[in-house]
Amino acid sequence: MARILVASAQVPFASGGAERHAAGLVREIRALGHQVDLVQIPFKWYPREEILTSALAWRLVDLSEADGQRVDLVIPMKFPSYLVRHENKVVWLIHQFRQAYDRFGTEGSDFTASPEDTRFRELIRAADAEGLSSARKIFTNARNTAERLRRFNGLEGEALYHPPPLAGRYQEGPQGSFALVVGRLDPWKRMDLAIEGAKAGGFRLVIAGQGPDGDRLRALARKLSADVEFAGAVPDEELLALYSSCGCVLFTPADEDYGYIALEAFLSGKAVVTCADSGGPLEFVKDGETGLVMPPDGRAVGEAARRLLADPARARALGAAGRDAVSGISWKAAVTALLGAGGIG
Repeated sequence: MARILVASAQVPFASGGAERHAAGLVREIRALGHQVDLVQIPFKWYPREEILTSALAWRLVDLSEADGQRVDLVIPMKFPSYLVRHENKVVWLIHQFRQAYDRFGTEGSDFTASPEDTRFRELIRAADAEGLSSARKIFTNARNTAERLRRFNGLEGEALYHPPPLAGRYQEGPQGSFALVVGRLDPWKRMDLAIEGAKAGGFRLVIAGQGPDGDRLRALARKLSADVEFAGAVPDEELLALYSSCGCVLFTPADEDYGYIALEAFLSGKAVVTCADSGGPLEFVKDGETGLVMPPDGRAVGEAARRLLADPARARALGAAGRDAVSGISWKAAVTALLGAGGIG
């Protein structure tokens, strides 16, 4: 039995895919009989200095032992937890501080080209180099994340997929007459494309989730008089029922890291509409094979969804192909790779 720690930064009171990912990893390692725990330090990104303070806090932490006993392996997951000190560190990278990397110069980042912000970006990059290069191996949650790491940091990562949170419980149901959107209501998720699409395509849209972009999205739906239901944060059983009973799933983020919503849809036998610049979902959604890939335009997304809702047989066939494509993704394979890289059988 090995003693293993999973490390991840945490924004207090915020919970999303990264948090469920970390919890899932702890659960699956424990199921193999190892002693495992989750180590978290609160993360704050404002003002700028707090980003580096958080990085320093992790760098000061030595997890070589706990309660007088050796820790055999540490698995950090997202910035800046991978700065933690341990001689046997295997990173499973979810994402870096993207505002200083690919988000720079977009609406998704408040960093500017000023000398002060340029210096902070350089320091963040240096911190990443220090923390990541000291790892025995770097896995990433998707090829998209690995490519970003290579492009900005010159470091190699290996994509290691994991199943969505409710794996084993998704059920295929009848092809419904509505389209479904699931996830945190955040501008990066571009749910406005789905709302505009619902108006243009004349279909009913259900949005399951909550987040900071909620008020804007509701105002947009009212302005367009679109047939949109905001279901809020739904319990697991209701989410499973929505996946099972929808006609298709719209997943249109901007350059997503991984995006297991596509996998949730496929495991429910549902076709996915995504965008050509959505990133991670494109590793699973193949145009005309498992779903439809459209330009990031509300009308185009709406037309794709309308076609699928009007042709249940085709939508069902695409969803079935998607289910077959992701059926081999398992926690067992992911955990085996992580522990193996850390020298733990």
